[in-house]
Amino acid sequence: MKKGFTLIELVIVIAILAILAAVVVLTLNPAQLMAQARDSQRISDLNSVKSAIALYLATATTPAIGAGPNGMASTTCEGFSAAACTQVSSTAATASGWVPIVFASTTGGSPLSSLPVDPTNTATYQYAWKGDATNLLYKITGKLESTKYTAAGGPMTTDGGNNSSLYEIGTNLAL
Repeated sequence: MKKGFTLIELVIVIAILAILAAVVVLTLNPAQLMAQARDSQRISDLNSVKSAIALYLATATTPAIGAGPNGMASTTCEGFSAAACTQVSSTAATASGWVPIVFASTTGGSPLSSLPVDPTNTATYQYAWKGDATNLLYKITGKLESTKYTAAGGPMTTDGGNNSSLYEIGTNLAL
């Protein structure tokens, strides 16, 4: 007597596995998971820059910040007047970078080897900077894309800034 599976049994098992795989893919929504990962990176990048600026302002002998606004990918500078924006493609942690601060003036050296760049770095998704050189105040922004982070109650609407379509952090979110 031979032992094994019949063709019908194998087809039924394969069909059940296909249905389960389809349900899992539709439930997890890979595109949204990728958008959430990029948004997490954006929030982490901007918080790292904010921490580096705080360290610089606390330890530099004569701190100075550039006024900006500056953006990375294009002259749109998401969240600021496009007429006032300049395209800055440098990620150097110097006055020529998109954050116009000489981080090397920080006691102990620069906390950043280079400035971060938005994961997609397009005219819509980019990091932007605006500073008040006189009062040493600043605001850095980034646009988030996933529904988890852009929904009401998410970081873009609860960050305290004046633009609910951007994630804003800094010392003066009204700039």
